[in-house]
Amino acid sequence: MNPAQHGAAVAAETAAFVAAVKAADLSTPVPTCPGWTLADLTRHAGSVHRWFSELLRRRVQQPPTSREVDLRLPEQPDGLPDWLAASAAEAAEVFAATDLDAPMWAWGVDQHARFWVRRMLFETLVHRVDAQLALGLPPHIDRALAVDGIDEFLTNLPFASSFAPLTAQLRAPDRTIRFSCTDGEGDWLVGLRPDGFALVTGQAQPIAGDATVRGTAADLLLLLYGRLDRRSDAFRLLGDQDLLTHWFAHSAF
Repeated sequence: MNPAQHGAAVAAETAAFVAAVKAADLSTPVPTCPGWTLADLTRHAGSVHRWFSELLRRRVQQPPTSREVDLRLPEQPDGLPDWLAASAAEAAEVFAATDLDAPMWAWGVDQHARFWVRRMLFETLVHRVDAQLALGLPPHIDRALAVDGIDEFLTNLPFASSFAPLTAQLRAPDRTIRFSCTDGEGDWLVGLRPDGFALVTGQAQPIAGDATVRGTAADLLLLLYGRLDRRSDAFRLLGDQDLLTHWFAHSAF
């Protein structure tokens, strides 16, 4: 997917999120985000939209020293769904006015404005799924979107230790974990070293991982985000199970 598609997908994912929560009881607990209600989840998603939009407006070149932003939250919780929709509309205006290929600080690999659009997309998608699961609605994730999301997650996870500190413990003496799609193309190899970990790229020939997780693209995406249990029937686990236990105990995002 390209940055223009990411922007359109943010709008679509937000619309699905808003549709799910619009008539819902916003005090409903969200099991995949322990301690949160639908109101908390909606507030978080809209806050992310407005914060990322502010970063894009300012085209920041250094890590920001403050996260202060005027959220313009509604006075009553029942206004949160419309507020989330307005947050996405504001983000769309910022996307349209921004050169997404412009250099910009980002916490991940891609040091361009487009990083934040892609990041906003998958933040929104996962929380849209959280909302639907909380309401007993079956979530659907487009396969191409799921593949892109897996790539985005695994590419940037090695740089997430500032807000996901357990990832700093993802080390091992030259071990590999492979994530493979069962519903089409999609294969990622993560290498764990004594000094850290990273997505392995540029392999001339695929190599067997010390451990492998196989599942559909959508299920793998939700697994990586901790929304599914690897021991469910949705996955086939091969190889070193202790290595997989180590990964999933320290890769929470």
